[in-house]
Amino acid sequence: MENYPVNKTWKFIVLTALAIAVTVSLGFYVYQGNIRNITLLMEDEVIEVTSNAKTVEDLLQKEDISIAKNAYINVDLDTEIEDNMNIIIKNPKSYTVSTYVGELDIVSYYSTVGEVLDDKGIALGEKDYTYPGLHEKIYSGEKIELFHVEEVMETAEVPIPFEKTVNKNHNLDYGTVQTVQKGKNGLKKTYYKNEYVNGELKSKELVKEEIVTEPVSEIIEKGTNNLIVTSRGNTSYRKAVTMTATAYDLSFESCGKRPGDKYYGLTASGTKVRPGVVAVDPKVIPLGTKLYVKSLDGTKDYGFAVAEDTGGAIKGNKIDLFFHNSKDVYKFGRRKVKVYILN
Repeated sequence: MENYPVNKTWKFIVLTALAIAVTVSLGFYVYQGNIRNITLLMEDEVIEVTSNAKTVEDLLQKEDISIAKNAYINVDLDTEIEDNMNIIIKNPKSYTVSTYVGELDIVSYYSTVGEVLDDKGIALGEKDYTYPGLHEKIYSGEKIELFHVEEVMETAEVPIPFEKTVNKNHNLDYGTVQTVQKGKNGLKKTYYKNEYVNGELKSKELVKEEIVTEPVSEIIEKGTNNLIVTSRGNTSYRKAVTMTATAYDLSFESCGKRPGDKYYGLTASGTKVRPGVVAVDPKVIPLGTKLYVKSLDGTKDYGFAVAEDTGGAIKGNKIDLFFHNSKDVYKFGRRKVKVYILN
């Protein structure tokens, strides 16, 4: 009977301890029941948090996360927190878009070039490109350069130069050149693919050519015969020139002098005038040059001659042949001759 108070006190202590334990366990269970796992996606960074916050706004405050006034968030701030919830936050970023017509300042929540352009409705052509590249990451304040590529087909008509063929002809006088067939340029049509980048020509590629007309070759014959057949036999020469020939004598009508006048009967070289002396233009045939004058109309050749005289009307490819009398001068008149410059 003496132990009864002790047992009663001990029983009270045990019951009290059990009550406290139960209260603590219930409180811990309730606390644990309010904790949720949340995934935050911020600027391409993934943050895993656990929190007992009731709303998204509470969560951001507890995690000390500040967002810009016009930031993008995929849920409302007063949304209740759920377990395994994903919250996406994107702060706006400023970029400059540069094109060949000017620059444009834009704001976007995205951070790759392609996403930013899509976000602002900026479309690229099939061959257009950017710097940095479409999949490159870009940071606030940086520049996106757009390069507009345009391919333009260009056609042009281009002459095809004719070729020139020179053949030797042993029947032609040495130094004589004659055209057997005139040359004519052809024509071709060219097709080029021109690539312009931001309005500036960067490359030019020949795609194809079409021949419109073929060129016609020019054929020339060059004389190689340097021998002339004369009464003295074959004589070599270095040049043959077709000239207009006239005739003169010692009459006043021809030379402008009378017997007794100073220099009457003398050539410009100071020699006595005689058959075989001819007047020439010294710029064409130097004085003292030995010649052979051949007729081209089938009449008798004037023959061998020496350029010793000049005349006021004898300029260029003209030659004046001396004869003894006016009758021969009148008979000769004016005709074409071939003058061989002898070696």
